[in-house]
Amino acid sequence: MLNVSHLTKKYHRFTANENLTFMVADGETAVLAGPNGAGKSTAIKCIAGLLRFEGEIEICGFKNKSREAKQILGYVPEIPAPFELLTVWEHMEFIARAYRLTDWEDRARELVRRMELTDKKDKLGMELSKGMQQKISICCALLPRPRAVLFDEPLVGLDPHAIKELKAMLGEMKKDGTTIIISTHMLESVEDIWDRVFIMMNGRIEAERERKKVEESGENLEELFFSITEKNREDKD
Repeated sequence: MLNVSHLTKKYHRFTANENLTFMVADGETAVLAGPNGAGKSTAIKCIAGLLRFEGEIEICGFKNKSREAKQILGYVPEIPAPFELLTVWEHMEFIARAYRLTDWEDRARELVRRMELTDKKDKLGMELSKGMQQKISICCALLPRPRAVLFDEPLVGLDPHAIKELKAMLGEMKKDGTTIIISTHMLESVEDIWDRVFIMMNGRIEAERERKKVEESGENLEELFFSITEKNREDKD
């Protein structure tokens, strides 16, 4: 479970996130949706403990910057940043040692296989394409079997097979009770996997919807998204 309470992030006079408060339950897939510059990535980085912020964030009951929270959190950044001089397999070993995992090799091999990196396992990070680097990020984030995972635009740059496999993995994690948050500005990429959506504009959450209620009401998520984001632009003009 993830609890975000009154999250505010400022860069001098610019407010990137303003008083964000929301909750994502165990086994729930939530989407932070919004146009570029809405504050989605900043919120993800705050949750991951990479930025200072005002407010409180708890991951499965632990403060997000605590050791306990970091041990159960996975994070896939928007821009992959693998170690240039480590091979694909050495990335797996590095994560296993960092998290003090035991009997991790079979899971690592399975993740590498599903991301079609088996024949690249001896390639250095600097030798791989951006798409393959993204696959390494996914494998590293999922190797410790985290109880909560943050994905920042995870499908960008992935080939169709990798997208299919990642969505299958998301379904498996959901069944295992993992809390999942996906940041994206492309609703069509997550339309078949989301449970809850938070639509962001100018650093604020402008709307929250549950999938069940959207389906019951006949409300179209894409139309809702554009009605909120376009209205916000009109009001600003």
